[in-house]
Amino acid sequence: MRAVLMAGGSGTRLRPLTCDLPKPMVPILNRPIAEHIVNLLKRHDITEIIATLHYLPDVMRDYFQDGSDFGVQMTYAVEEDQPLGTAGCVKNIAELLDDTFLVISGDSVTDFNLKDAIEFHKQRQSKATLVLTRVPNPIEFGVVITDKEHRIKRFLEKPSTSEIFSDTVNTGTYILEPEVLDYLPANQECDFSKDLFPLLLEKGEPMYGYVAEGYWCDVGHLDAYREAQYDALDQKVLVDFAYEEHSPGCWIGQNTYIDPTAHLEAPVLIGDNCRIGPRVEIEAGTVIGDNVTIGADADLKRPIIWNGAIVGDEAHLRACAIARGVRVDRRAHVLEGAVVGSLSSVGEEAQINTSVRVWPSKKIESGAMLNINLIWGNTAQRNLFGQRGVSGLANIDITPEFAVKLGAAYGSTLKPGASVTVSRDQRSISRMVSRSLIAGLMSVGTNVQNLEATAIPVARSIVPTLSVEGGIHVRVHPDRSDSLLIEFFDEKGINISKAREKKIEGAYFKEDFRRAQINEIGNMAYPSQVLDIYSRGFEEHLNVQSIRYSNSKVVIDYAYAVSGAVLPQLLGKFGSDAVVLNASLSQTAPSNDERENLLQQLGQVVEALKATFGVQVSANGEQLILVDETGSPIRGELLTALMTNMILTTNPRGTVVVPVHTSSAVEQIARRHDGKVIRTKANPTALMEACHTNANVVLGGSGEMGFIFPQLHPGFDAMFCIAKTIEMLMLQERSLGQIRSELPRVCHKSYTLRCPWTVKGALMRHLVETHPSEILELVDGVKILDPPEESWVLILPDAGEPLVHIFANSNDREWVDNSLMEYRKRVQEFVEERETGEMNSFEN
Repeated sequence: MRAVLMAGGSGTRLRPLTCDLPKPMVPILNRPIAEHIVNLLKRHDITEIIATLHYLPDVMRDYFQDGSDFGVQMTYAVEEDQPLGTAGCVKNIAELLDDTFLVISGDSVTDFNLKDAIEFHKQRQSKATLVLTRVPNPIEFGVVITDKEHRIKRFLEKPSTSEIFSDTVNTGTYILEPEVLDYLPANQECDFSKDLFPLLLEKGEPMYGYVAEGYWCDVGHLDAYREAQYDALDQKVLVDFAYEEHSPGCWIGQNTYIDPTAHLEAPVLIGDNCRIGPRVEIEAGTVIGDNVTIGADADLKRPIIWNGAIVGDEAHLRACAIARGVRVDRRAHVLEGAVVGSLSSVGEEAQINTSVRVWPSKKIESGAMLNINLIWGNTAQRNLFGQRGVSGLANIDITPEFAVKLGAAYGSTLKPGASVTVSRDQRSISRMVSRSLIAGLMSVGTNVQNLEATAIPVARSIVPTLSVEGGIHVRVHPDRSDSLLIEFFDEKGINISKAREKKIEGAYFKEDFRRAQINEIGNMAYPSQVLDIYSRGFEEHLNVQSIRYSNSKVVIDYAYAVSGAVLPQLLGKFGSDAVVLNASLSQTAPSNDERENLLQQLGQVVEALKATFGVQVSANGEQLILVDETGSPIRGELLTALMTNMILTTNPRGTVVVPVHTSSAVEQIARRHDGKVIRTKANPTALMEACHTNANVVLGGSGEMGFIFPQLHPGFDAMFCIAKTIEMLMLQERSLGQIRSELPRVCHKSYTLRCPWTVKGALMRHLVETHPSEILELVDGVKILDPPEESWVLILPDAGEPLVHIFANSNDREWVDNSLMEYRKRVQEFVEERETGEMNSFEN
């Protein structure tokens, strides 16, 4: 007798376990479900097996090959183009089925007596016999009713609760005569339960139901998968164990070492070539695959661990599924019902919460707490907030559902009935996310002042005038055109503190949300005269007369972002001629290469029009690149020095605030004007706070981040910077090119290296311990000083990526090149040494 093993299923509900495996190849007790079915068939003397395949067919073919290693003869029929359904795929091989044959599902675990079912079929002279079983909850299965002679009278595929008329269900195992396939059309999708069996019933063909005794579990979803594992381990179903039973209930493979101090509680199964470390606790119900390493003091409570996984010291696994090749690092927690897809990594002290699913090849960073499924992105971060707010890939990391939850988390940290502003750039993706944030805020009783599409400098300046607790701004990320950035302001318009960020993170990860009653749901309002308020402040802090008499012509490139449409209107009001380029909105931000091309075009226009200068505005009105009268761009460190020079010339003895890695040219310029320089941590919040709290600050920021004029508002503002530049050029009677030529000549270079999160702290400590304290500055990162030459090297860990940045600064170019090379080598060697050491200790 031949059997058709239906093995084409993709197992959607078993994902992520089936992302790279067909459903029948998912392991039970370290062997594929299909292998258990093959063994069942062999026990009942059925050794000719035809497997019908569709999803990832090579996985099963490569495993079973011709079947000789399993004591059977295997052949395969692959549905190449489209699935033909349960009956269609059998019709497709009808020429191979010239006698009574058995059809069996490749994704169920059972120990039915197939010989008895076949004998029943023959005695009844049945054309189709359905093998049935009784289950407590038949909703997910096809329900069948038979008469006293076991002839099928009625059946219903997956009934609703009100439609249940029996607890006897179809198991997907059938004994058929080949002539029933004549009722089916060729090369068309059709199903046994929906198409063939109703037709046989209608035609009056003899069709019987055999109620089988024994175990049966349809492994259709993750809960059923875990149940089948535990039942097999408890020997509730007759399946073959691949390993020797060393003691009652403890099956252990060959070449497996278990430390004498490890504690095992039966029943438990451990595969071949495993290493179980000291003091490991393995609770009853645990299944461990082949080639698995379990680190010291790990605590395993009924996890299912597939082949090749590595579990670190003191890791805690609770009734979860860990797929092939997963690495779970030291002290990580994977909780009940969670599933980690193949080749993923769970960082040190990370936590994957109950029922969360992680798709294959994902990375959970050290210390991360994952509450939602990780499907599309590559990484689950340990923190929501990075260097300047919450960022991630648009509609992949930053989705509407994520934004609703984030809004609720933020609102839950505020008092009930508090108000906040919400603003955004003009792109559709930002509108979608801001609306989701608003929904989350209102759901916890927070009122919203919706500023809609507003340049971020305007949004910051409005916050203090509206008596709100803070604000949120959504925009395309200034540095990554495929990502979004969500920034949170305090009541002054400054980015919120780290302490406030931690509160929001805590509420988000713990899902500790306040739920408002219907009458407490937040309200939404649309403030009026927002631009008028900003414009008044704009005028108050400018020498309008100097701009009016300057006869300046400025070329403004908006780079298809319309980030500050208010500016030409204001400049026109002051009598300045503004020529606008690329002001139409593009839903996708230009790439770096496209932006460079636009900048080159801007230079040509400036030169052709004999304009005073040009400017490219970006980051929703925060950042800019200047172009001088010759068409040459001024940006980065050069722009920082130029703005410092202009502002201190106009405001001698003023204070300038810059990030820690800025070139020493700013100190040289400050000395010329009896000014003062304050260096802060290299993040926007630190710059804004320093500008707000220190006296006599006339400028803050840098060419990379943008510039702050604290007398106007506490944030970066490219629009005001442009107007201020016109004013200063008029008052100083110089061009940008002339000012540029007067700047100090300082060599300032940087280099970026990969540095894992787990190594960053040790690297910083190593640098501090290997240098005299008197030549160190620890404002942010580690700065090593060489005072006589006003030279220094700064090693600065990246706040958002596993990177470290090395800056070298001096008047001496050779010193910069040599120092950069030296510290690059030192950092590289330290990182490699630490990684090698970690790997060796992990393997031991």
